[in-house]
Amino acid sequence: MWKETVSVTPPYHFDRVLKRLSLDPLNAVDLTERSVKVPVRSGAGELCIVTVRAAEGTASEPVFLVSGETNRQEMMERIREIFQWGKSLQAVHDHFSKTNLSALFEEHAGTPLVLEYSVYNCLMKCIIHQQLNLSFAFTLTERFVHAFGEQKDGVWCYPQPETVAALDYQDLRELQFSMRKAEYAIDTSRLIADGTLNLSKLPFLSDEDIMKKLITIRGIGPWTVQNVLMFGLGRPNLFPLADIGLQKAVKRRFGLAEKPSKEMMLDVSREWEPYLSYASLYLWRSIESSSP
Repeated sequence: MWKETVSVTPPYHFDRVLKRLSLDPLNAVDLTERSVKVPVRSGAGELCIVTVRAAEGTASEPVFLVSGETNRQEMMERIREIFQWGKSLQAVHDHFSKTNLSALFEEHAGTPLVLEYSVYNCLMKCIIHQQLNLSFAFTLTERFVHAFGEQKDGVWCYPQPETVAALDYQDLRELQFSMRKAEYAIDTSRLIADGTLNLSKLPFLSDEDIMKKLITIRGIGPWTVQNVLMFGLGRPNLFPLADIGLQKAVKRRFGLAEKPSKEMMLDVSREWEPYLSYASLYLWRSIESSSP
């Protein structure tokens, strides 16, 4: 067992991180202990469980205790990336203090853009969540992971692409996937498994090149790519105009009588660049229930 104490540049509000992670039933979050168990695969494919726990630190002096069984250096590198510990939020908050979202960023100060545990997880989650209400989307994703994923120490991990690539469409239909959604998930996994789509190369490409590459795949549209860019790769400047939750949040934030048009969304968001992803995150938080 290895343990490492990590101090992070403030502001960083871990309780808000945990609260948002707890919305997904697959995440092993303990709000009382202020901890989360993260399933991470090593480069060799070994499933490792890493525990991230708040130490005695606060949002203004964040300190974490990270522990695991194996692959210390590799796991620490991935944990730092997932929780975005190498990126200071101060510049983001300074930027938004001069915008029409200043009050929102004051209310949710210190909330980082935490990533999904792998790019593949993020891609599968986005495909499953397409055009579903959030409650059933989480239910369907949970069924998918419980049926074909891997469990270790009580923590669930998404299946590997090769596992999903070997499935028949009917395997997912039995979980209540639509036929198209089953095809999208399995066919995309087959492209990854046979090397046609190499996810490990995406971090080295621009947002535009990733959009061009992924948008050609059946079942992957702009909304999915934008979410992969944000929550799979941590890109800072994405604002999914077609996202219903964002439209709802903008309507509420600016007191609109009707759902905002694309033109209105573009107009109101201009001053948020180059941190559109953070604006998206904080707007989503504004409509999530019981946000601390």
